[in-house]
This record gives sequence, C-alpha cells and structure tokens, in this order.
Amino acid sequence: MFTKAFAVALAAIGGGIGIGVLGSKAAEATGRNPGAATPILVLSIILAALIEGIFILTAFAVPF
Repeated sequence: MFTKAFAVALAAIGGGIGIGVLGSKAAEATGRNPGAATPILVLSIILAALIEGIFILTAFAVPF
C-alpha cells in the first residue's frame, strides 16, 4: 500500500519542486535588487540544504 519507495519518491518530487521554486524566486529577487545578490545567494544555499535534508531524512529514516 504505502511503501518506503513511494515515500522516498514523494519526498524527491517535493524536494525538486521546492528547490525549483526557491531558485526561481531567488533569481527574481536578484533581478529586482542586484545589490542584494550576496545575501540572497547565502539564504538560497541554506534553504536548499534544508530542503535536501528533508529528502535525506525521508530516504534513511522511514521505517518501512
């Protein structure tokens, strides 16, 4: 019914969508205010790592 592979697949899809939206909004913010490119980049890298961390947690911690 609900296997570990399904949970990992959902987490991968969610992570991919999340990082895609993050990159899109970061590029938009940099385009609006080029002077804030460095803080936007730093925040984007931190948020991308947190999004990937959710996927890694799902891949290794789901007890199925």
